[in-house]
Amino acid sequence: MTKVALFLATLIFIVAYGCSKSDDITVTPSTTTTSSSYNDLWIPPTITGKTFDLTLAKSSKQLRTGAKTATYGYNGAEFWGPTLIMNKGDFVQMNVTNNLSETTTTHWHGFHIPAIMDGGPHQMIEPNTTWKPSFEIKNNAGTYWYHPHLHEKTFQQLTYGAGGLIIIKDPIESALALPRTYGTDDIPLVLTSRRYNSDNSFTTTEHAYGDYAMANGTHDAQISLPKQFVRFRILNAETERAYNLGFSDNRSFYVITNDGGLLDAPVEVTRVKLAVGERAEILVDLSKDAVGASLDMKAYNANQEFGFGGSEPQTTGQFGSLLNNKDFNVLHINVKAATSNAITAVPAKLTTNTYWKESDATSTRTIKITGGQAGSAFTFDNNTYGFTTINQTVKLNAIEKWTIVNNNIFGHSFHIHDIQFKIVSRSSGAIANYESGWKDTFYIRTGETVSVVAKYDDFASNTNPFMYHCHFPNHEDAGLMGQFLVTQ
Repeated sequence: MTKVALFLATLIFIVAYGCSKSDDITVTPSTTTTSSSYNDLWIPPTITGKTFDLTLAKSSKQLRTGAKTATYGYNGAEFWGPTLIMNKGDFVQMNVTNNLSETTTTHWHGFHIPAIMDGGPHQMIEPNTTWKPSFEIKNNAGTYWYHPHLHEKTFQQLTYGAGGLIIIKDPIESALALPRTYGTDDIPLVLTSRRYNSDNSFTTTEHAYGDYAMANGTHDAQISLPKQFVRFRILNAETERAYNLGFSDNRSFYVITNDGGLLDAPVEVTRVKLAVGERAEILVDLSKDAVGASLDMKAYNANQEFGFGGSEPQTTGQFGSLLNNKDFNVLHINVKAATSNAITAVPAKLTTNTYWKESDATSTRTIKITGGQAGSAFTFDNNTYGFTTINQTVKLNAIEKWTIVNNNIFGHSFHIHDIQFKIVSRSSGAIANYESGWKDTFYIRTGETVSVVAKYDDFASNTNPFMYHCHFPNHEDAGLMGQFLVTQ
C-alpha cells in the first residue's frame, strides 16, 4: 500500500467514528490472529478530553454466515460504541445525537450526577435531536458504562448493540503500578450473548437468553496478550445471564475493582460472579506462560444454583438457550512476547476506602420484589412502574440502609442510580471478598435478603427522580422499576 493510500484509509476510519475538535481519539490496531478457529476481538476506539460527542445510529454487522445483522452503534461503530476516558474532577460536556428513527435515552451507569443529567427514562432524546448534559465527574477511578434507558425499549435497544464503556481516572489509581496500555495489557471486555432469527436478525422478543456468546460484539473471540500481568475491565452487558468467570487451567487471578472503583487490596480468586450491569477489573498473570501458549476465559455456569441467570436447564422456550447450565468460552487468549514496560507484580495495597456501616444509617427502608408467579409481572412492593409515581423520598445527605427482599422464584440484578453503596449483609451467607467494595449493582438470589448502605449527597430535586430497578432489561421494561427523589 502506498503512503497516500495508507493515509486516506486511516483518515476515512477516523472520520467514520467522529470526533470534536477537543477530542483525542485513539484507535487500537487489530489483534494479530493466531488461530483461524476464532475471530479477533474488536477493541473499541477511545475518546478522551472534556467534550464527548456521541451519535447513535442504525448499522449492520457480519456476525454469521449469510445476511448481515441489523444493529445499533455509536459514532459509526457496527455494534456498541467508543470507550470514553474521563478524569475525576473534570467538568464534561456530553453531546448525544439520536439518528435513530425512534426515541432513546443515554444513561451514565454508576455516575453520581444530578437526576436531570442521569439519562434515565425521563431524559428522552427524540429522533434527529441532540441531548447536551454537562456535569462534574465525581466518581472514583473505575470502569462504568453508558446505555439506553428508555422505558419499554431498553431490552430492544441494548440487544441491537447500543452501549459503551467509560473509564474514569484519578490520581490514586494513576499512581499504582497497574497495566494501563489500552488494547495491549488493559483490555475492555463486554460480555453478552445473542439469539438469531432465520434471517440473521436478533431475536428481540421476550426471550431472556442468547444462544451464542459475544465479547465486544465478537463471536468466538480471541486476543493475543503479552507474557506479563494483564488487566481486564469486564462488564456483564447481558439481558439476564450471569457469568461465573474463571480460566481453563483454573489459575488464580486478582479482582482489583468493583462497580465503584478500587478495592482496598487485590482479592485472589479462581472464580468471580458478575450479574447483569456489574463490572470488575481483574489482573491475570501470563508471565509464566510460554510464547505461543493459549488458554480460555470461561463462564463456569454449569450446576449453578437455581435462579442464577443462565442456570435453567431448558435449551428452547422463553428461558431456553444453547448456553444454559453449561460451561462455555468467552475469550480465547494467545500468549505473545512481553512488552518493554511489563507489569510484573500485583500491588499489595490499592487504596483506603472509608465504607458506610449499618450503624451509620440514619434511616432504613425495605423494598420487596413481588409478583412473578403464574405469569404475573414482577413488581416492587406490588406496584408496577409509573412514570409520574414517586415510590421513595430520601433527604439530602441522609445515610440510609435499604433492605431488598426477594421472595419470588427468580434471582435479579438490582441497580440504584446516583449512588455507590456498600453491601452490609446477605441472608444467604457471607459477602464475597471480591464484592466488598463500592457497588451500584448486585445480584440477589431467589429467597435472599440483601442490605446496602449509602449516603445520598450533593444533588437534590423536588421534581427529577432517580431510578432503582432490576437490571434485567426485559424485567425493567415490564415494570420492575421504582423512582426516588432526593430532597432538601
